[in-house]
Amino acid sequence: MTIKSLGDAFDPDVDLGHGRQCGCAACATTSARPTSAQSDPALPVGEEALVDRVVENAVVRSMFGGNEIARRSFLKTVGAGAFAAALASVLPLDRVKAAVKDGMTGGGPLEKTKLNIGFVPITCATPIIMAHPMGFYERRGLDVQVIKTAGWAVARDKSLNKEYDASHMLTPMPLAITMGAGSTAQPFLMPAVENINGQAIVLHVDHKDKRDPRDWKGFRFGVPFEYSMHNFLLRYYVAEHGLDPDKDIQIRVVPPPEMVANLRAGNLDGYLSPDPFNQRAVWEKVGFIHLLTKDIWEGHPCCAFACSKAFAEEMPNTYGALVMALLEATSYAADPANRKEISAAIAPANYLNQPVPVIEQVLTGRFADGLGQVQDVPDRIDFDPFPWHSMGVWILTQMKRWGYISGEIDYRGIAEQVYLAAETGARMKELGLTPPEATYEPHTIMGKTFDPADPEGYLASFAIRRS
Repeated sequence: MTIKSLGDAFDPDVDLGHGRQCGCAACATTSARPTSAQSDPALPVGEEALVDRVVENAVVRSMFGGNEIARRSFLKTVGAGAFAAALASVLPLDRVKAAVKDGMTGGGPLEKTKLNIGFVPITCATPIIMAHPMGFYERRGLDVQVIKTAGWAVARDKSLNKEYDASHMLTPMPLAITMGAGSTAQPFLMPAVENINGQAIVLHVDHKDKRDPRDWKGFRFGVPFEYSMHNFLLRYYVAEHGLDPDKDIQIRVVPPPEMVANLRAGNLDGYLSPDPFNQRAVWEKVGFIHLLTKDIWEGHPCCAFACSKAFAEEMPNTYGALVMALLEATSYAADPANRKEISAAIAPANYLNQPVPVIEQVLTGRFADGLGQVQDVPDRIDFDPFPWHSMGVWILTQMKRWGYISGEIDYRGIAEQVYLAAETGARMKELGLTPPEATYEPHTIMGKTFDPADPEGYLASFAIRRS
């Protein structure tokens, strides 16, 4: 997520667009642009301070018409202190900041304040979970009950029958539900991706000598749900190594909390699972991490926040406040400096119910891999809410590739109906973040480029497929 736009508007050495000549601490600490997995030392700490910075940015930028050269030149001439004093004499900036904070409840009276939101207890759900104990929902005027849910089928069914107002889902799920794949068709919306990366392929410790996937014929693998990135990435990975995922291996749906027990019992040879259950297998010396899924597709989407279209339309202010709370929580989770604090917040029994050190290894990316090494991969899991339409199109190609959908598919139409990239981008701007300008981009998966403009051509390029 791009969060460097929150530079100090009163600092003449800072380019608020963080261009080549920017001298802010964030740009000065790295020769290349920091990724979302790197701390931005220029950012203020805490939500209140972030809001203040957003207001200052907006006011000062508007005074100079967005002309960065003019702003920086003026500040160097008169000095930051004198400029701030002059500004305060004509505009009570503190009152403006207070008014903005008072109005951060979604843009109007909330139609409903008590909400039920389902989540599956995995680290992918970090923003949805942490928003409860860390007060992100409350700040938006919402009284949210986050409800631990056994698995994805339950989350889907409770969402469909309106027991949940909204829910943690997997990024393919709102596409599938909208199309009626695996359930009755009902229009669903996905305004935010919860996490990118964050998964792994784990093998039983008895298979340390079988690192070549071509040796996996006959293996039994677990995935958390059919309409999941886990299923599609595992299928993609083994097929790229010449194995047919429907003939050469077995793929079983196993709820994430049951993965480790099934590995220990010998019911599975491995799994592609959400964390912390990859790290938990290492912690319990039952399995080892064969591969992080970021090494299959760097920056791939995984989990999502989704709700029915009816909920969003019938309660637009409540929906808006909820989305803003989650975008703020996601932004907070994107900063590596906050990861240990978050690990402690989501560890208790009513949330993940996991040892804090296991969660910390996942969120900080410094972890034992079960092969005798300690790896340092800060973006093992990352948090970026932008729902790229091109990611939705890729998911639809894999749903068709493996026979979950068939016939002529309106790839772009479905992706744009469900993934609310434009809306998310607008809300990110309200928070002072900088979303991408485009909603489609090529993606590289195991060295092969996916062009979202030609999904059928991409589909036809695979030797192993069902359709």
